[in-house]
Amino acid sequence: MKTTIPCKITYSEDDKCWYVEAPGFYDGILTYGTTLENAQEMASEAVSGLIETYLEHNISFSIPPANNAPDYYAISLEPSLSLALWLREQRKSHNMSLADVAQKMGVKYQVYQKLENPRTANPTLKTLCKIEQIFGNELVAL
Repeated sequence: MKTTIPCKITYSEDDKCWYVEAPGFYDGILTYGTTLENAQEMASEAVSGLIETYLEHNISFSIPPANNAPDYYAISLEPSLSLALWLREQRKSHNMSLADVAQKMGVKYQVYQKLENPRTANPTLKTLCKIEQIFGNELVAL
């Protein structure tokens, strides 16, 4: 369930830093870091922030496909954001509404709605197990 975004990360000799681009998004993302590791952290923050904004404002988007080119790195999203995206994808692929999933879980609509919001998602293992049963996909291997 880990979601990654392909980002191009290149070193600039002139500026002595690593530049990051996430070209798969309409708004584009450009950030940098002083080390490769720092650039990857900055990329994760920038991409996560953009996707959270898209979700908050109901802006449609798609996750860019993996890119195996030499300067591309798979940047991991925050776990709560990965969960929210996975839940939305599963719900939509099963042609279910938020209310449908909430009903199958035996919770109020608002409780399930919080799970699809990366800022409020904090499910228990019991909740994750219910979600696995509803969608028929394993989330957590215990």
